[in-house]
Amino acid sequence: MNLILRILLSAIAVVILAKILPGVGVDSYTTAIIVAIVLSLLNFIVKPILVILTLPVTILTLGLFLLIINAIIILLADYFVDGFQVNNIWWALLFSLLLSFLQSIFYSFLNDDKKI
Repeated sequence: MNLILRILLSAIAVVILAKILPGVGVDSYTTAIIVAIVLSLLNFIVKPILVILTLPVTILTLGLFLLIINAIIILLADYFVDGFQVNNIWWALLFSLLLSFLQSIFYSFLNDDKKI
């Protein structure tokens, strides 16, 4: 159940950011859910491979290259999902940063279980 809630919250964040950022577009709410699923799969499968392959550059830039890897993941989602558009890598970078920020806010509501 927690996984479904996380995907739905990510889809809401994608829709919000598509409305705010002019360089990002999503056609429908269903497309936003598909984008959230594709992003989670790409982060699970492709991102570790990219991190390992670019480890020397990441160390050299003190971890800032991970932002570029996140933007590449967003552009890959743009390539795989019809109805999701990101104009260039700069919009993907900004989208990635804001998506991480919104997800951290939304996920904090899920982990608000206080046990006595």
